[in-house]
Order: sequence, then C-alpha cells, then structure tokens
Amino acid sequence: MAATGDPTSEVLPVALVQVDTGLAHLDRPFEYTVPTSLADTALLGVRVKVRFAGQDLSGFVLDRRADAEHLGRLSPLRRVVSPEPVLTPAVLRAARVVADHYAGSLGDVLRLAVPPRHAAAEKVLPVSPPDPADRPPLPDRMPAAWLPYPAGPAFLTHVGAGGAPAASLLVVPSTDPDGDWPMLLAQAARTAVEGGRGAVIVVPDHRDVVRVEAALIRSLGTGRHTRLTADQGPQARYTAYLKALRGHAQVVVGTRAAAFAPVRDLGLVAWWDDGDDLLDEPRAPYPHVREVLLARAADEGAAVLAAAYSRSVAVADLVSRGVLTPVEAPRAVVRAAAASVRVAGEGHDADRDPAVAAAHLPSLAWRTAKEALAHGPVLVQVPRRGYLPSLSCQTCRRPARCSACAGPLALAGPQGPTSCRWCGRVETAFSCPACGGHALRSAVVGARRTAEELGRAFPGVPVERSGAGTVLDVVKAGPRLVVSTPGAEPVAPEGYAAALLLDAWALLDRPTLLAGEEALRRWLAAAALVRAASRGGRIVLAGAPTEVSVPAVEALVRWDPTWFAERELTERHELSLPPAARLATLTGPRAALERSLEEVALPASAAVLGPLPHAGGPVSAGRAGAAPQERWRTIITVPRPDGPDLTRELAAMRARASARKDPDPVTVRVDPPDPTT
Repeated sequence: MAATGDPTSEVLPVALVQVDTGLAHLDRPFEYTVPTSLADTALLGVRVKVRFAGQDLSGFVLDRRADAEHLGRLSPLRRVVSPEPVLTPAVLRAARVVADHYAGSLGDVLRLAVPPRHAAAEKVLPVSPPDPADRPPLPDRMPAAWLPYPAGPAFLTHVGAGGAPAASLLVVPSTDPDGDWPMLLAQAARTAVEGGRGAVIVVPDHRDVVRVEAALIRSLGTGRHTRLTADQGPQARYTAYLKALRGHAQVVVGTRAAAFAPVRDLGLVAWWDDGDDLLDEPRAPYPHVREVLLARAADEGAAVLAAAYSRSVAVADLVSRGVLTPVEAPRAVVRAAAASVRVAGEGHDADRDPAVAAAHLPSLAWRTAKEALAHGPVLVQVPRRGYLPSLSCQTCRRPARCSACAGPLALAGPQGPTSCRWCGRVETAFSCPACGGHALRSAVVGARRTAEELGRAFPGVPVERSGAGTVLDVVKAGPRLVVSTPGAEPVAPEGYAAALLLDAWALLDRPTLLAGEEALRRWLAAAALVRAASRGGRIVLAGAPTEVSVPAVEALVRWDPTWFAERELTERHELSLPPAARLATLTGPRAALERSLEEVALPASAAVLGPLPHAGGPVSAGRAGAAPQERWRTIITVPRPDGPDLTRELAAMRARASARKDPDPVTVRVDPPDPTT
C-alpha cells in the first residue's frame, strides 16, 4: 500500500483505472495518481485497489498517462493487489466488443473474463515458461482424422502457415477415437502449435473437456496444454489462467470460462456444438461463446473452427454471409459412417406383445433393441428426467396443475406422492377443473420410470441410467440398456449396437423457437454414438408424427443437418427473426418496463412487441416491503445493420436507470438463444 504522503511518480503519473463499481452508469475508466512507491508495479493490466465513493474497490489499470483529463484533484492509487498483468490488451479489446454487442457493461464482462486472484497460485507457478528447446518433441502424427473432408487438409495448411481461415465443420459420426470430433479439434490445435501459435478450445461440459484432453495428449504430448473450467476451484482455475498468461501452456481447453484465456500468439479458436445451451453465459451480459471467440479471432488474427454434428441456425447464418466456410464430407462418406434410421410406425408394425406393452415401446423399437442386445449395448434416450415429470387428467387429458400456484403436477417415484414441481406442495385431492375427474395419468414418462419398465421388458439385461446426479462417462461393452437424458449419453468404446430415441413429440412440441433445431441436435448427438449401418448399427425414432412431414425428422433420417439449418434460416429471414435480425428482450415490472420504453430512442426500423406478461417468470419484490409485482416482457427487433444503434440505446437506458437507482430494474438481454422463453 502506498504510504501516506507518498509523492506522485514523475514518470507517467496518471493511471486510468476500470473500477469494479457494479453500476452501469459508472462503467467507465477513472483517473488516479500513481504514487512513487507503486510506479514500477502499477502497470497495464494489473489489479489495484482504489478509493471510490468512500470505500476501497478493486479495479484494473488500463493505461498510464503523462497528463490527466480531469481538471480537479485526483486520488492516488491505494495499492497494487498483484504485479501480475492479468488483463492483457487483447482480452480487454475482446471484452469491449462483447460488452458493446450485448448492451452490457465492461465491468460485467471483465468479471467473466478474469478469474479471481489466488496468491498461492502466483507463487507456485514459475514466472518464465520453459525454453522451447527444452519441450519434448511432438508425438508422431496420428492418423489424419481430417482426410474424409475434402477441404480439411487445406484448412489445416492455412492454419499452420499462420493464416486465419474460418470454417464450420460438420463432423462425420465415428466410434473410432482416431476419427471422432475430439481428435479433429486436437489435430487442428496441433497444427497451430506447429506453426508457432496457440489455441483455445471451448466445449460445453466437463465430460467433453476430458475427451478433448485425452486427444490433445495423444496429439501434443504432455505439458503443452491446460484445462480451464469454472468448477475447478479458485486455485486450479487461476493457475490454469496463469499458465496461459505466462506461456506455459500453448493450448487451453475448457468450458465457457476458457473463452477469454490469454493464450500467447493466438492462432486458433474452436468450439464444439454451437447449439448447446451450456455455451450461453447465464450471467450478465449473457454472451455466447461464439461471439466471444469470433471477437478474439477478428482482433488477434486467429483461425476459427465451429464444429458439430449439426449446424445451428446462427452458424448457418455466418456461413450464408461468408464469415465461415463450410467444411463437410461427401454424402457417400456420411451415409457409410452413419447408422440406419427408422421412424416407428413406418411400414408394417406387428401386433404388440405383453412385453412391449409393459415397456410402452413401439414394437419396432422393442424388436430392434432385442436383436441389438446380442451384439452390444443399446442406448435409450428419454427427453425427461425423473419418474413421471408430467401428469394429466385421466378423463380429458388436460394437464394437471397445482391448485395453489398452477404449476405442473408430477410423481417423483413409484410410491408418490403427487406434488407440484414449482412450489413443492403435495396434491392430496386432485380435481380437474375441466371435467371434474379425480384420476391422473402420465403425460410424459421420465428416465427413472423408463428404466423400470425396460428392466421388466428385458429380464436379465442390466439397465443403467445416466442423467442428473448420475451422469456416466463410459459404459462397458456387452449386452446392457443405457437409459439417458439428452446430453448425458455415455460413450460406448466400440459404439452402441442400437439407439432408441423415445418420445420425439416431447422435443418437437415444445413452445419455443428452437424446438426443431434442438430436437435434431440432440438426436444427432445420440445417433453419432451408434455403430455404422455396415456394422449393424440401427436407430429407431419413436413418437414422431407419421401423418405429416416433419423437417427435423427428415433431416435425421437422411443425416442432412445442412438442409435443415438452411431451411430454418430461410424462414427466420422471412419472419425477421434472429439471426436474420437483432433482437432484445426487456423484462421487469410493467411500470418500469413502460417507463424504460418511453425513454429509449429506438431506431426507426425497430419493431416492438409487448409488453406482455412473462409466462412462468418469477415475481419482483420491488421496493422493500412492497407487494410482489408480476414480470412483463417486451421484445424489440431491428434489421441487422441497425443492431449497434439498438445496443447503444439499451446500454444508455440501463445507465440512466442505474443513476436514478430505480428500485425495479429492467433486465436487458440482447440476442438471447430463444426469445420465447
């Protein structure tokens, strides 16, 4: 800490500091004098403590100047928390772009970008990275996973030569670790390393991190990469950040937290499965990993790789605008690698026998599973976790609702009780308001109930569950049924012999803009774990409508996510919906929402929908002691060229509300993944 009366430094005596006030109207740098005792450590990017509004607050030094713009007296820096320049200029520039894109504050983005300090981590890790000559040589190159893609070798060559190509890779399903998606990402990272640059790879969850790490070790050996995730713990996460900052690690792999990793000489940014909602940050300003990495690539001249089994509509839009170049395998290669897909109900379906009826399976699905169990494990994807997560009236099929809060009634286990999923109230005497019926039936069967029924339908066959609380990474070979919720499917070492995708309607009928896109993404992720049709791999989609053509179902049967994404994008353009347009949602109490809308100067092209009650949203307590208020929502859309004008106005609106200390804040989300939720 600077001593009292410490004179001001004669060299660059003014520090520009981003103070972490947490207030939108104070989201700007402030000037402070630099005491002589701190002149050598208060450098760009270091953490400092400053006096602000009568309290000591944290901040980052953004610049050192010879002269101040403020004409009055400046306060001195209190102390340098650490001489480590944790906020690099590149990360700062990316954070500014992200904040502007999402109408957020720079302070909010910096809290996401830079992990909290851990003093022990700074002391333990050597300051200087190992000498390049002392690093072990790269392992012999593995079999080229990129060969099935005609444009793949050219992409890698461009990356290795220091270029900045940008690609959307549609991955061919493979049960061979040498050709699966983790190896594709690892070999792309290796190419960047061979060219003297680094790489950042972001995946949705920790299981994906483990798989990519294993591939990186095979491609790079040990000591060249580090893992960076939010759930590592304070010291481990900060150590990983420092490894990238100090040059110990050339490659960083992790979840959302890794998107801002300060890798030196960044040559490649890559992310897996763009449509996964785990890539959306749940904290303000709610950035998507895609936008963070694109901002970094544009600023640092890095290559871009967006890889997935399916193509999200957002990525399809980038492809249509020429931002990303599609990299795909020929249709013949895809067909040879994929399992055969049938929709239950197509063609002749034999009469159901007692075992099939007990398992609530179409006979085609039951026969497929029975035959496949002789050759290996069978995956059963169930859209809902729990036992009976949704109930309805036995007589009229009306959804059963809680008499206290109107939440959905569910059954947690075979012995009950029937309770509300929202408030937890036990419903002891259900009465349907439509028909007066008192009996309940299952509207959706959960993973636990499905596992029970399959155990009875296939006696003697082991049944394993993978879902919330019991997520499996790998399953053993041999006959077994694996019941999983979407996203929790474990990997079978030699691939599954078959997969049953149950209750397709539960995914397709969701009242969201992304229902079809999300259904196809989840189905393809499960189908990719199944052996190729030439090895007997079969998939049955049960519960999809057979009377009409459903685009997501067609895309699954043909394994054609490109056609589906382009079709969805065309419809979004026709309806002026994202990503064809920029969209923002404003949510809050109605009075506060209307006041905000009156103040904001929207572009002339803006279309305003609402305000309308926000269904299912929580209530706002408002002022202390005031009655709770219902949440309302307004949706604003503008053509893409007017997007920056919209975000500037929304940021200014947030700043005015913060300056007034509005007791009922309005939440602003720009380009949410699904504005209907």
